[in-house]
Amino acid sequence: MIIENVAFPGGRHCETTALGALLRHEGVDLSEPMLFGLGEGLGFVYWDARSMDFPFLGGRTKPGVITRTVADRLGLTLHIQETASPRRAWQNVAAALDAGRPVGLQLDSYHLDYFTTRVRFGAHFVAMYGYDDSQAYLIDTAQQGGAVTTPLTSLEKARNERGPMTARNLSYTIAGPTGRTDLGDAVRTAIRSNAHTFLTPPIANLGHRGIAKAAGQVARWLDRSSDPSRDLPRVAALMERGGTGGALFRTMYRDFLAECATIVDDDDLRLGHQLYAEIAPLWTDVSDHIRAAGETSDPDQLARASPILADLADRERHAMRVLSGIRTG
Repeated sequence: MIIENVAFPGGRHCETTALGALLRHEGVDLSEPMLFGLGEGLGFVYWDARSMDFPFLGGRTKPGVITRTVADRLGLTLHIQETASPRRAWQNVAAALDAGRPVGLQLDSYHLDYFTTRVRFGAHFVAMYGYDDSQAYLIDTAQQGGAVTTPLTSLEKARNERGPMTARNLSYTIAGPTGRTDLGDAVRTAIRSNAHTFLTPPIANLGHRGIAKAAGQVARWLDRSSDPSRDLPRVAALMERGGTGGALFRTMYRDFLAECATIVDDDDLRLGHQLYAEIAPLWTDVSDHIRAAGETSDPDQLARASPILADLADRERHAMRVLSGIRTG
């Protein structure tokens, strides 16, 4: 069973790539930055638990939130199913595919054989558009090959994995809007809501407060790591190439704001875009210093990253305050 014409070429981030493929099948064709921004995807988390080998820097909201929020903003029908039973999980997917509807999946990428680098990551998303006796047909990011296949046995393991950020064999389908949605109103609401969340984090590890916390911690990362040559370059790679679109999703959000400025006439929006155009390269500077520190064991590299992060906390707080002032339609 193969559904024709399911694609999202050039996708950089897994959740928006899967979402884009499902929406295109429904006749809703939006860019990846637009999906990310409508989904209120921009965020920040500094995560360092006792059970972790090394701190994690995240630049987006929790897994699945983008998909749910886009569905809400555009008036889409989102049907989500979870189950502890692998048999029931397959029945859920096969029933949708047999009915001609592609399916979104959350799974652990470690078990997908087309990944060249195997890492445990339970919040990976793909769109599934078909199957045969042995293979699942998937849409993944361009980095992972775009239209790919994996054995059904591997897919079952990936979906049924347990651990951090995993889901219980989660699958979902999307049906297009029943009426016409005003995209201008949708982006205004999304921008203001994302700004409010970023500006009012409930704990110090999130939003602009989390960036400030990272600024205070990063200088000690060489001592925090048991293997700096492994851990620090890995953090830098995730910031720039780990499905973020570059600069810990700031490049993608910059592009979202630029596209919004062609839809909505608002001075605060244009200023917010300008500010994020200045912010994004600074995140790349931070990742460069973190990578260099791991490669050279030079603490001065982390000492240079720290004030840039402190500056970014202030810059992003200011940018989000500006964006929170966007007028209603």
